[in-house]
Amino acid sequence: MGADHTSKSVGTVWGLLILNTLGSAGAKTIIPLPRSLIQMVTMGALVAAFALALAVNLRLRIRASAYVLLLTLLLVPSVISSANLEAGFGALFRCTRLALFVGTLWLLSRWWDGGLTFVRRHIRMYFAVLGSVAAGLVVSPGAALPDLYGGRLVGALWPLTPPQIGQYAAVIIGLTVLLVLGRRTDRASAAVVIVPSLVLLALTHTRTATLGLFIGLALAIGSLILTSAAARRFFTWAVLCATVAAVAFSSALQAWFLRGQSQENFSNLTGRAKVWDALLAAPRTTSEQLFGAGLGDKSFGGLPIDNSWLAVYNEQGLIGVALVAAIIVVLGGVALLRPPSLSRACAIFLISYCAIASYTEAGLGDASPYLLHLALAASLLAAPAVAAAATPLSTPEVPRRHIPRWARRSEVT
Repeated sequence: MGADHTSKSVGTVWGLLILNTLGSAGAKTIIPLPRSLIQMVTMGALVAAFALALAVNLRLRIRASAYVLLLTLLLVPSVISSANLEAGFGALFRCTRLALFVGTLWLLSRWWDGGLTFVRRHIRMYFAVLGSVAAGLVVSPGAALPDLYGGRLVGALWPLTPPQIGQYAAVIIGLTVLLVLGRRTDRASAAVVIVPSLVLLALTHTRTATLGLFIGLALAIGSLILTSAAARRFFTWAVLCATVAAVAFSSALQAWFLRGQSQENFSNLTGRAKVWDALLAAPRTTSEQLFGAGLGDKSFGGLPIDNSWLAVYNEQGLIGVALVAAIIVVLGGVALLRPPSLSRACAIFLISYCAIASYTEAGLGDASPYLLHLALAASLLAAPAVAAAATPLSTPEVPRRHIPRWARRSEVT
C-alpha cells in the first residue's frame, strides 16, 4: 500500500471518528431525521473507522500512549457498572462503542509523531460540519434560529445543538490562529476559516466555548512568547483590542453574555446547579460510588447533567473520575515538559479548552468530540518516531592508514 493511499486512509478514519461523535437529538431539522437513522449513521461510521484502521495497520503496530492507556483503563469501571444493567442494555451498547473508539485510537497511534497533519484534518472536518450549519441557516433561518433555543443557532440539516456548534467553531478558530502564528498557513486561507466560524460562534451565544477559546489561546500563545516574535505581536494587539472592546461595547457584550437571562438564572448556571445538587444528594451504594451506575445518556432525573466530572461520577464512579483527572494531569504535565513549539502550543490550547468546557459540558467519560480533541493533543505531544529500520545497518568504514613507500617496498621483498 502506497504512502499517499495510507495517508488518505488514515485521514478518512479520523473523519469517520468525528462523524461518530456528531450524534445529537436536541435540535429539530428541516427534514426530520429518525433517531434510529442518526444512530445507524454514527455507529456505522465508528465500525467503518475501526475496520479501515485495522486494514491499514494489519501488523498491529502501535505506539506507547499514556492517554490511550488511561482510556483503556476507563473501560474497566464502565463495563463493571454497565454489566449490572441498571442503566439498561443501552449501557452495554455504549461500552461497545467506547471500546471500538479506543481500539481505533490505538491503531491510529502508529502515525502520531508530533506533527501537524492531524491538526489540519481536524480543522477541515469540523469546518465541513460548520459548512452544513451555515447552509441550514441560509436555507431555513427559522429552523436554524428556533425560539425553542432562544434564537440561538442550531443545526437545521443535521441535529446539532448550540453548545456543539460553539465548540467546533472555537476549536478550529484557535487551531487556525496558532497555525498562522507558526507560519504554517497563509492569512487568506486562515481568514476563510476564522471569519465565518466567528460569526457562527457569535450566533450560538455559547459562553463556555467563547471563554474556552480566549483562555486556551492566551495560554497557548503565552507558551510561544519567548520564542516567537509573531506570538508577542499578536498577544500585544489582542490585549489592546480586547481592552478597547470591553470599554466601548461593554453593554452589548454583557447583553450577549447574559442571553436575556436574569441574574438568578445566570448564577445557578441556567438550572444546572439544581441538577448537580440533586445528583450529589442521591443515595448510592458502595459499588455505585466506586464504579457508577453504568454508561447512560449523561442525564439525571431526566435532565442533562452538563458537567463532565459529575457525569463520570454518576456513570463510572470515583474510579472513573480519578482516571479522567489523570488524563488531564498527564497530558498537561507532558505539555509543560516539552520545549516550546507550535505542536506544544496547539496541545496546550486543546487541553485547556477541554478542561474549561468540562465544567458545563459532559463528554470526558465516553466517546465524544472532547476525547478526540485530547487524542489530537496526545498526537501532538508524541515524540517523533526514530526510523531506525529505514536504513540498513552497516559497518562503519575504517579510515585507511597511510603506509610510507619504504614500508611498501619491504612488504614486496
